Amino acid sequence: MASKAISPQQLSNLPKQPGVYLFKDTKGKIVYIGKAKSLRNRVRSYFQKTRQSLKIEKMLRRVSRLETMVVESEAEALILEANLIKKHQPYFNVHMRDDKTYPYIMVTVEDAFPRVIVTRTVSNDGSRYFGPFTSVGLMRNSLNLIRKLYTVRSCRYQLPNESPQRPCLDFHIGLCLAPCVGYQDQQSYREMIEEVLQILAGNTSQAQRRVKNLMKMAVEDLKFEEAAKFRDILAGLEALAYKQRVERLKGDNLDAIGLARREKETVVVVMQIRKGVLISRNVRQLDDLTDASDEIVLERFISNYYLDESPESRPSIPDQVLIPSNPVNLIVVEEALRSIGSVEIVVPRRGAKKRLVELANDNAFHMIGADTDQGQYLAPGQEELLENVRDKLKLKILPRFMACVDISHHQGKETVGSIVVFQSGKPDKSEYRRMKVEGDFGNDDFRSMAQVVRRYLVRRLNDDKPLPDLFVLDGGKGQLSTVEKELSRLEVSDLQLVAIAKRDEELFLPRRGQPLVLDKKEPVLKLFQRIRDEAHRFALNYSRTIRGKNLVRSQLADIPGIGSWFYSDILGPSGLLKRLNLQT
Repeated sequence: MASKAISPQQLSNLPKQPGVYLFKDTKGKIVYIGKAKSLRNRVRSYFQKTRQSLKIEKMLRRVSRLETMVVESEAEALILEANLIKKHQPYFNVHMRDDKTYPYIMVTVEDAFPRVIVTRTVSNDGSRYFGPFTSVGLMRNSLNLIRKLYTVRSCRYQLPNESPQRPCLDFHIGLCLAPCVGYQDQQSYREMIEEVLQILAGNTSQAQRRVKNLMKMAVEDLKFEEAAKFRDILAGLEALAYKQRVERLKGDNLDAIGLARREKETVVVVMQIRKGVLISRNVRQLDDLTDASDEIVLERFISNYYLDESPESRPSIPDQVLIPSNPVNLIVVEEALRSIGSVEIVVPRRGAKKRLVELANDNAFHMIGADTDQGQYLAPGQEELLENVRDKLKLKILPRFMACVDISHHQGKETVGSIVVFQSGKPDKSEYRRMKVEGDFGNDDFRSMAQVVRRYLVRRLNDDKPLPDLFVLDGGKGQLSTVEKELSRLEVSDLQLVAIAKRDEELFLPRRGQPLVLDKKEPVLKLFQRIRDEAHRFALNYSRTIRGKNLVRSQLADIPGIGSWFYSDILGPSGLLKRLNLQT
């Protein structure tokens, strides 16, 4: 059963002091990390003749080497063990899914026209940070609320030193007042940002009064749809102010931990209470704990959850941690937690705190059987996908309005172009456009594409309609450079471009020598593939329609007085051929 690579002599020579032990396989890879009050006693217990669990037997068959680290106390061993597990992620240790840094909302108050964005890194750059948010859903709800109520810019221009030629789609759909082109002055923008800062800090009373007045005015004017919008905003403000109060706990800062288990599943829920208010619920699924008791699970979870080695990944530390039962080595765990703050672990017996633990347990039981992986049930929305597009392509403007152009022809004839439009990451078929390419360009896709882009943009400029935030071209460097020259002639050279080459799915960008190659599973690449394929489908269908009409053309059509009759009475929608076909 046990590994013969670790001799009885080696086990006898192990130190009796507290420390951490590392089991390694034949390749030197760590397969398990554990802590012990006495290293000799703990490690020797693995190699007794008594029967071990299946998991331990499987682990010991892979063990080839043993290393130990001696420390001063059992609390230090717990801290060291937690940090080593975070670093090496051994196969046989408990793994918490969704182990990542927590996001913050950052307001770039040092900018002349500040932005409100999401970040996972905190730096001393003068910006205001709100978080960390253990609930990504709560953070996204906060941002969506701010975007509904305030016209905060989403672009990345360094205003006022850097600005575009015209406002983006956000201005045309009412999401921004276009300070980038001088439509909103700096003073009014800064006043708006001050309100945003107050809301993010939880002080929403002023904003709620304003929204209530707007809702009342809308009702008086019988604008009920607008009133409903203000009602939803008001509900969001109340949620952001943490009015979803479960229990008033006299301003306490607590974490209530709940635990649920079924067969091989183990789910832990952390209810975060700050200043007496429930602000979020954090769900973790723990792997491979069939043989461990609840007390061992709680010890392992608390040390992994709170003793993260990187401060930006660590959740905010409460004054008390409420748990359903004491973990093993409670005194050691509490001593280890004192390294990050004054934290008390409590098993409440009655009152509001006991009800909070019961609530956390209920949440955990409800999560059993559900997909508890944060990355699954908190799927990123379209806004986040567009932010990823902007980050990957290093764009200045959030590409809410994307247009993709494709060319289709049949052996150099019946050349057509298509423009498909995606608004906020979704197709907007009412904005699709198609056109015949004028002139005999044959197989010259470059010139054909340039003509389609020019005619499309000229029409939108003449109709005073917003231009795309991002133009996607089906092609490579050739198409990109040709369209760039065309945009320069139209004096819209600041229009953002990207070309996607079908052969290797490479992305070509202006003024970038090497193509951008994304992982095949990258959502950004999948979005561009979807847009490109939709433009290709739309162009191909139009080309087939034109080709089909030309195939039924006859010499009779060239005879004066005969041709029009031939097409209307013979080939037309209600012509002879159509009627015969219906009869048969």
